Amino acid sequence: MEIISQNNTATNTTAIEFSFSAEEFENAISAAYNKRKKNITVPGFRKGKAPRKVIEAQYGEGVFFDDAVNSLYNQNIVAIVEKTGLDVVDIENTEVVEVSKENGVKFKADIITKPVVEISDYKGLEVKKVTKTVDDAAVDAEIEKVRNRNARSISVEDRAAQIGDTAVIDFEGFLDGVAFEGGKGEKFPLELGSGSFIPGFEEQVAGKNIGEEFDVNVTFPEHYQAENLAGKPAVFKCKLHEIKGKELPVVDDEFVKDISSDFDTLDEYKADIKTKLEKAAADEAATNLDNALVDAVIGKMKAEVPQVMYQRRIDDIVREWSARNRISVEDYLKYTGVTMDQFRANFTEVAKRQVDLRLALEKIAEIENITVSDEDVEKEYADMAEQYKMEVDKIKAAVPAEAIKNDLKIEKALDLVRDNAKIEEVTE
Repeated sequence: MEIISQNNTATNTTAIEFSFSAEEFENAISAAYNKRKKNITVPGFRKGKAPRKVIEAQYGEGVFFDDAVNSLYNQNIVAIVEKTGLDVVDIENTEVVEVSKENGVKFKADIITKPVVEISDYKGLEVKKVTKTVDDAAVDAEIEKVRNRNARSISVEDRAAQIGDTAVIDFEGFLDGVAFEGGKGEKFPLELGSGSFIPGFEEQVAGKNIGEEFDVNVTFPEHYQAENLAGKPAVFKCKLHEIKGKELPVVDDEFVKDISSDFDTLDEYKADIKTKLEKAAADEAATNLDNALVDAVIGKMKAEVPQVMYQRRIDDIVREWSARNRISVEDYLKYTGVTMDQFRANFTEVAKRQVDLRLALEKIAEIENITVSDEDVEKEYADMAEQYKMEVDKIKAAVPAEAIKNDLKIEKALDLVRDNAKIEEVTE
């Protein structure tokens, strides 16, 4: 195994040629023969017992070449990459240049490498930390949500339907006078104002009376999941059968006791809501601050990032999405009619941001000589074991210590940026 040449041909791209000797190729052919012979039939021999020379005479001298070439590549590419000394992201455009028993096998390929990263002025970043004020109106709004969740449904007969009511309707949709599949429902309970139907539909039901038959004219959204309906005008013929309104409970001490055993008075309940809203506001402010710092750090970085790094991160995000939602991507695409390109496009921006941030923080960690101790790694393993309810040894078997170290370096680099930032506290 030998690297013949190694030349930079473009930004983040190095062309290499590497070869395997005639002896290495012969050994690979022999291994391919031993692996495949049990499935090869040659007249005059029991299956799997034909000598190699007989098989080569029957099927051609190169009968085992493809297997041997693939084996040489697959078993040695990691070692080849290590010999280049490059920080490899991907291998592209691999070609077999030569295959012969006399000269062995020669390959060429393009090695895509991590970019050269430049970053400066990452200390003293100026950002705002905006914390929302929690006033009485915010507390009242939360209580109103609880009132609505605890509202009693009542039949309404003395007025027309209005936003906030549940209208029980029959409907059937038509395109150019022809009913379309999936556009019909009977005695369907539609909450007016919920936004669960096509834009404009619910507003046209409001104002109608029980027993009234009417048309609803709408246009399907341009990106509607059913492509045969997307962007098209439709008419729904409807009949209103029933109106259900809400009877909201009175907000007093008794209301509080009914919904929770933790409080005896309305004042206690309001105080608790305010405390929770203030914590949520503080958490949101901290998250937004970190996002602002991330944007600022990325803005200080200069690098020509290979597109394959973004695509690899999208691959990871898609796998994480599938595991989290317990559905294969293939099934999701089948159910929704979305293409793989459309699905992956949802993650383009977040993938780019994550890759750029990691590159920036890796460079900061290098510049600042940030280190991670063995004790830091052990603590992280223990924390992960507790989080995932697993034994530490199983976590260690699944996650290499080097990966833990790299992640902790990234965290420490972000801490350094945060600790040195100029943060303006703002309340609104």
